[in-house]
Amino acid sequence: MHSRDIGTALVTGVSSGIGREIARLHAAHGGDLVLVARRADRLAELAAELEAAHGVRVLAVPLDLTAPDAVDDLAGTLESHGVTVDLLVNNAGFGGGGAFDGRPAGLDEAMVRLNAEVPVALSRAFLPAMRARGRGRVLNVASIVAFAPGPGMAVYAASKAFLLSFSEALSKELAGTGVTVTAFCPGLTATEFHSAAGYVEDGRTIPGGHDARTVAAAGYAAMLAGRRIAFAETTTAAASLVPRLLPRRLVTALVGTMVRRRKT
Repeated sequence: MHSRDIGTALVTGVSSGIGREIARLHAAHGGDLVLVARRADRLAELAAELEAAHGVRVLAVPLDLTAPDAVDDLAGTLESHGVTVDLLVNNAGFGGGGAFDGRPAGLDEAMVRLNAEVPVALSRAFLPAMRARGRGRVLNVASIVAFAPGPGMAVYAASKAFLLSFSEALSKELAGTGVTVTAFCPGLTATEFHSAAGYVEDGRTIPGGHDARTVAAAGYAAMLAGRRIAFAETTTAAASLVPRLLPRRLVTALVGTMVRRRKT
């Protein structure tokens, strides 16, 4: 697989939503891709679409990233195909609400694994080579909830706070190396995420706020520009300031109230 000038992007969680749209944007820019998701049928469909529409090369890897040795297996697959990763998009993740002690055993542990541990493992797998080449981009898809504790979604908010902190620290460590790390913190987005997570409003699944393509475009542009933290829109950027200005206890109470209103 020979990457175009823009490089080869490894994008996780491309079955739907932001990850799928980022893959489409990268292909439209002429970049080759490695697509990773659990659903093989959707992977094959997207790979065929991008190859036909843009003439790029796409390696589709059906994989559950939470499985033991999954990241090592992925790295081995890429090595065997001669693929060099120039851009890493850590998008795979899931959420979920409800009181912590009422959630199914093991579900939150899996959430921490996918939302936090897997991006760390993938960064460890591919960042050293980027640094050695003196170029590379990492986009970690966090969330606006990363800025405040989330009663009613305690583990999800904490996992995204971890990803935000990790991204900021890496960005500083890699300053001047030619490799950048961007924490992307979108707000409400129209994807399958909310129905899968069980977020509802007035007994209906929240439809989401912003179009996934628009949100993906903001994140993709921020990654290419090497921004440290990015938002999809000005209102979300402004909202991120609130938890940093108000007392922590008040912020926690406000978030708890908002989450309860979105749950049946």
